Amino acid sequence: MSRSSRNIAVSSAEKRQLAVASATLGPWRPAAVVGALGGGVSLALHLVQGHFGLGILSGAISIAALLFFCVGGAGAVLGYSSRGTGRDRRLRRWARSHPWQVAAVPAGLMFLSDMIIRQVLTSQGFFSTIWTGLWHGAVVAAVVGGVGVFGAARRQ
Repeated sequence: MSRSSRNIAVSSAEKRQLAVASATLGPWRPAAVVGALGGGVSLALHLVQGHFGLGILSGAISIAALLFFCVGGAGAVLGYSSRGTGRDRRLRRWARSHPWQVAAVPAGLMFLSDMIIRQVLTSQGFFSTIWTGLWHGAVVAAVVGGVGVFGAARRQ
């Protein structure tokens, strides 16, 4: 690959499309397993303590979603995939070099899913739900982006 082909200008719309496409390359099946295990453990701990309700159920689902998006997003920025490794090399390279843009995708999805979960299953107010969703999304963004940055530094 020549130096001139590496410096091609990419529009902001194309960057968003690349970020979404890169995020889809993550190891989402293993992420689903980790999320289900984490949510199940959270729910089991509350049941052992004798607590149950829709708030506890929504908390367990939220933990499962948080783990799901963290593991899947981190795998996407590191270039791991549950699919074939030979495909999409350029897209994986782009994801490794732009971890914060890729991290925005699972963070946004975490925000939306957390808001929906809490609005449907709890009696939290709308602004409280937005606040909780924002900080959960920020946690996912920090984990995924941080893993991408430290993973890139470690490779060099």
